[in-house]
Amino acid sequence: MLEVIVLLPEDARQAEAAGADRLELVTAMPEGGLTPSYSVIEAVVHAVTIPVRVMIRPHSRSFTYTEEEKELMKRDLSHAIELGAEGIVIGALTREGDIDSAFMQEVIAIADGAAITFHRAIDAARDPLTAYQQLAALGEIQTVLTSGGGQTVADGLDTLKAMSACDGPEILLGSGLTIDNIAQVHSVLQGQHYHIGSAARVDGSFANGIDANAIHRFKETIRS
Repeated sequence: MLEVIVLLPEDARQAEAAGADRLELVTAMPEGGLTPSYSVIEAVVHAVTIPVRVMIRPHSRSFTYTEEEKELMKRDLSHAIELGAEGIVIGALTREGDIDSAFMQEVIAIADGAAITFHRAIDAARDPLTAYQQLAALGEIQTVLTSGGGQTVADGLDTLKAMSACDGPEILLGSGLTIDNIAQVHSVLQGQHYHIGSAARVDGSFANGIDANAIHRFKETIRS
């Protein structure tokens, strides 16, 4: 399964046509991805037939949120689901660097069966493997987007192997994947779910459109 980051309806249509299996919809990629507007969510959901998961992240300062910020996030995730998103992408840590399990339980209740991806906040946890086990204990998190605590997937291979040996959410491998390293990463991890952003763009830049050839080559590699 290949998930591709998109920003706008045209991105979404191009990514689907190129073979993406699922989309992560965000805005403000220079900040690592924030919550898109409701109008963009609605337009993207109606532009494609493949699943769309919407980023719920109010700022890029940290993955620890105030109570007011959490209320905003809960409202945003409700709206995203009402607008037709298949799921949401969210994450929160305590000040100690553990999963904010209390908040995530609220998220699960509000999502009411919609898919939940816990994003790369896990890679900022004090122990990503323990954090993965904490998410598994919650029972209703379908996906964890992670690089195994490394800056890139290639840096976090050992932790990713340990996560894969656990009984828990599907592991969505993401960060630093390129057409040049995906074959090596896939040969080591034999992952089932991959996530790409700039690697799906012309010249590897979010300033440019979707590179259909790059998506085709990723799909060919991970199917091998």
